Amino acid sequence: MENIIILGTGCAGLTAAIYTGRAQLQPLVLEGSQPGGQLTTTSEVENFPGFPEGIDGYTMMEQLRKQATRFGARFDHAKVDSIEVKGSKKILHAGEKCYEAKAVIIATGARPRLLGIPGEKELFGGKGVTTCATCDGAFYRDMDVTVIGGGDSACEEALFLTRFCSKVTLVHRRDSLRASKIMAERTLAHEKIEVVWQATPEAVLADAEGNARALQVKLANSGESIELPCKGVFIAIGHIPNTDFVEGLLERDENGYIKPELGSQVRTVLPGLFAAGDCVDHVYRQAITAAGMGCQSAIEAERWLAEQ
Repeated sequence: MENIIILGTGCAGLTAAIYTGRAQLQPLVLEGSQPGGQLTTTSEVENFPGFPEGIDGYTMMEQLRKQATRFGARFDHAKVDSIEVKGSKKILHAGEKCYEAKAVIIATGARPRLLGIPGEKELFGGKGVTTCATCDGAFYRDMDVTVIGGGDSACEEALFLTRFCSKVTLVHRRDSLRASKIMAERTLAHEKIEVVWQATPEAVLADAEGNARALQVKLANSGESIELPCKGVFIAIGHIPNTDFVEGLLERDENGYIKPELGSQVRTVLPGLFAAGDCVDHVYRQAITAAGMGCQSAIEAERWLAEQ
């Protein structure tokens, strides 16, 4: 039986692996369907401390992995389907594989909710389509961009992008914003933001170099399809936490995020089960905050194991 198993190899999971490895716990890290997490799809990370020139997302995750390996972390490819708790033992079922551990850190992250339209996947990550203004907004300085969505996240993205971009076009399928009153008012009042109402995105169009040049939308009132010229398309229609496998085991909120124990960011209601990163955090969703939660979960797990 393992001392500790960590699910996920994003910033939270790998940071937890570094800390538990240094604590001589010999962690086993299970990689899911996206080794390295969401950062591997980011062309450049500029806001993680310690990299004044920025760093490629994939390279950064490789460095974290090497650091964890140096301290004794082991890796296996497995996507966990369910967790069974028997006394102090946690049994992880992953297809035909089965793992047993005293403690488990869940750091399975979240995936952006996407539209499923032509050009979206092809131009994602460095070619014009993104889901994070905080991560990528500065790359679109003095350019026209579009934001898709109508909730608080979309308004926050649009307002953030006005710091860099010449013009921000907010595309929403309804005739009013779903965002909170204050966010909606700020968005509608900003001189750089223009809203295209009752419009459904149909395709992201590329130029000859393979970069985004426009968003094609269909207007509900006229049925007409028009092109909105832009260099960047920011999709802000929410995230989907990768937590289906804990249904019935851990409490989740209405959107599927794991709810931590009261008074903690990373402890769950089940002793020896911890959660960190974007599968818990629906507010910040940054690499640095995920890494911080990975650190917290590792320290909490180390202390819990020492008491057993």
